[in-house]
Amino acid sequence: MSGRYALFRWPQAIANLPGFPAEHPQRWNLSPGAQVLFVHQQGDELRAASGRWGLTPAWLTDFAKAPAHARAETLAEQAMFREAFAQRRCLLPANGFYEWRGQANRKRPYWLSGEGLLYFAGLWEIYPAGGANYLSVAMVTREAAYLRRPLLLDQAASRVWLDAQASAEQLQALLAAAQPSLRERALATLINDPACEGPDCLTPA
Repeated sequence: MSGRYALFRWPQAIANLPGFPAEHPQRWNLSPGAQVLFVHQQGDELRAASGRWGLTPAWLTDFAKAPAHARAETLAEQAMFREAFAQRRCLLPANGFYEWRGQANRKRPYWLSGEGLLYFAGLWEIYPAGGANYLSVAMVTREAAYLRRPLLLDQAASRVWLDAQASAEQLQALLAAAQPSLRERALATLINDPACEGPDCLTPA
C-alpha cells in the first residue's frame, strides 16, 4: 500500500493556480492525516487546494474511520466513495512515493518516481463544521503485483478524470488503464521513521 509519498518540488504552473496555499511547504514524507496539495476542476477553471489525507464525507461521525485510500475496483459501488467518484475527482501531485518490500520483519524501503511530476488519481470531500468547510482527500489505488500503488494519470487521462462531464465508461477505462514504468531506488532505513522529514528521506541504501 502506498502509505507515504513526497511533494518537495512543483512547477510554477501549479503554484500559479487559484487557491494554491501561500507558502506551501516542501514535504518529503507525507502520510495519512497530513495536509496535502490537490488539484480539482471548478467549472472551466483548474484550482489548487490543501486537504487532510483521509476522506471525510459530511455524514462521517468517526474520523478514525476516514479512509486514506480508495480501491479503483470498487469506487463506483462503495457508499464511502460513490458520490465523490461521480462528482469530486482530483489529482494529487507528487515527486514520487515510497514502497516497502520483503519479509515482514526485514522490509526494504524503495523510492519510486517518474520522468517528472506524478499525478495520482484522487477524490475530495467537504466537511462542514463550526461555520467552516474542511477539505479532505483519498488516494485511488490499484493492484500492482502483490502490492497496491497509486493510480497514475498522464496529461490526457488527467483531463478526463477532472472533467465533470466524463462518462462512466471513460472513467472505468482510466481505472483499468496500463500504468507507466517507474524509476525505483532502494533507500536507507531513515524513511522507516514516520517523523523523518527532509532530503535525508531519499538517502540511498
